[in-house]
Amino acid sequence: MRTKILVIDDEESICEILRFNLEKEGYEADCAYSAEEALEMDLTPYQLFIVDIMMDRLSGFDFAKRLKNNPALESKPIIFCSALNGEDETVMGLNIGADDYITKPFVISEVIARVKAVLRRTAAQQGFDPTRYANPVAAPVAAQPSPVQYQQPAPAPRSNEHHEPDIVFRGLRINRNTKSCTLDGELVRLTKKELDILLFFLTHRNRIYSREELIGNIWGTDVVVTDRAIDTNMARLRKKLGDYGSHIVTRLGFGYGFQEEI
Repeated sequence: MRTKILVIDDEESICEILRFNLEKEGYEADCAYSAEEALEMDLTPYQLFIVDIMMDRLSGFDFAKRLKNNPALESKPIIFCSALNGEDETVMGLNIGADDYITKPFVISEVIARVKAVLRRTAAQQGFDPTRYANPVAAPVAAQPSPVQYQQPAPAPRSNEHHEPDIVFRGLRINRNTKSCTLDGELVRLTKKELDILLFFLTHRNRIYSREELIGNIWGTDVVVTDRAIDTNMARLRKKLGDYGSHIVTRLGFGYGFQEEI
């Protein structure tokens, strides 16, 4: 029997990267692509949860609160893994009861090290020995670097004089400075990847891009992205954009694109 870990993140590529590397370390890893999906699962077999914060309906904070309010699950450790790197978010996560907080972009070797540390710290309370279930012969990640580590380029230095103009299509607007999207003046809550996809489409209109081209331009070449991850992100983005979602078109056998006239 191996230690079971559940990864909860609405970006499938992140889930797959974490699952791949956790399983390489000898853990048994499953994925849920929303807090709602996770809450519908039997969570009792899991010894650890790695949870994103910014998800569609229920946030990672909401998931953690429900977990901590369940007497059968309240002692389960949680590691938040989020692009939110402010002090307020970190403090809030720890106050809710999280055992650690990792910011994105992350290096997979650090994630593995933190997972092992949390499991060691909580072993007595959970009544299990994490070293029994992890692969005893697994080589350290640093000695066998994974080709699918999730590392994004460092952000450019901020400058008060540098202001990027908004990207606008009719009532749809992306503010590239605040990384936000509005639809007819109303804020649309998008994940980072959904915003990246929409920004790419609005700056590359009226052309169909293959999945390979989309991966290279949006996800980058250092991550493994499945067809399902692309299709899932497109479906969620269309739904959030309402009537504007129909401008994201599919050409079977070719790919996706943003058409101004439909």
